[in-house]
Amino acid sequence: MNAPLHTVKTSPDGSEATERPGLTLLIAAPRGFCAGVDRAIEIVERSLERYGAPVYVRHEIVHNKYVVDALKAQGAIFVEELDEVPDDAPVVFSAHGVPKSVPAEAERRNMIYVDATCPLVSKVHRQAERQIEKGQHIIFIGHAGHPEVIGTMGQVDEGDITLVETVEDVATLSFSQEDDLSYLTQTTLSVDDTAEIIAALEERYPQIVGPKAEDICYATSNRQAAVKIIAPGSDLVLVIGAPNSSNSLRLVEVAERLGTNARLIQRADDIDPAWLEGIGTIGLTAGASAPEKLVREVVEKLAEWREVTEQTITAAEEKMVFKLPRQLTE
Repeated sequence: MNAPLHTVKTSPDGSEATERPGLTLLIAAPRGFCAGVDRAIEIVERSLERYGAPVYVRHEIVHNKYVVDALKAQGAIFVEELDEVPDDAPVVFSAHGVPKSVPAEAERRNMIYVDATCPLVSKVHRQAERQIEKGQHIIFIGHAGHPEVIGTMGQVDEGDITLVETVEDVATLSFSQEDDLSYLTQTTLSVDDTAEIIAALEERYPQIVGPKAEDICYATSNRQAAVKIIAPGSDLVLVIGAPNSSNSLRLVEVAERLGTNARLIQRADDIDPAWLEGIGTIGLTAGASAPEKLVREVVEKLAEWREVTEQTITAAEEKMVFKLPRQLTE
């Protein structure tokens, strides 16, 4: 995998010309945008067409600065809370989902709002409601402070759901084996970490009930599976994504657990040429919020320094498409 040494050739004029060393790029597939992100971005764009600028968006529509900046240029205004939005302005809720209190407040103010919550996150919201209806206390596996976690925990009354982040957290829970318990998970977690936490929950609470199908979304699972294929054959793995993107951070962790050095970058300009010293093979992937344009930008940047050979490594085929909200299609 190590990079070949520079070779020296003689030019027609007799001078020496140094050839650039080769670099193999193992490009993961699937990578980049998932169906939920595609849908969320289209919702903002269609809202701008239907209602005109500005359209407000509560929280980043997806966790990617390039995407957010592109939507700002079209007339989107990003805010953190509804109190920053005028009553007569349309507002879009991000793909990560929101607590029930947010649409309730929008309705109280008679606001025009469009919910861009990923349908797979909405599925978790519905599961939470059903588990509470059955009288179960929910153990929610996720990362504290992440917008998706805030949104999901906000679907039920405070006190009806308990957050755990690690196997160690499970050991601190005060429930008994007589308590009626269930669990749900954030959709963008590490598949392996989550399996360990669920195993710990089931060992401590044999009565605990899980969802019929796992909550970690297909896109998160597929992108992690692809990294597991490319990382062992790579000297370095580059993950394109934002530092606040849960699914992108998990891709870095997956590569590192396989013993491969991995770095999270947002754009090609983040790459330090020194990283390429002694490197012959780079694995390349992108989190679910990163557009393919940024992947090509990275390939072009690497080609400025090396003779690049691309290989696409496919872990799964994705054909998922989500419908847009009816208010934008009628």
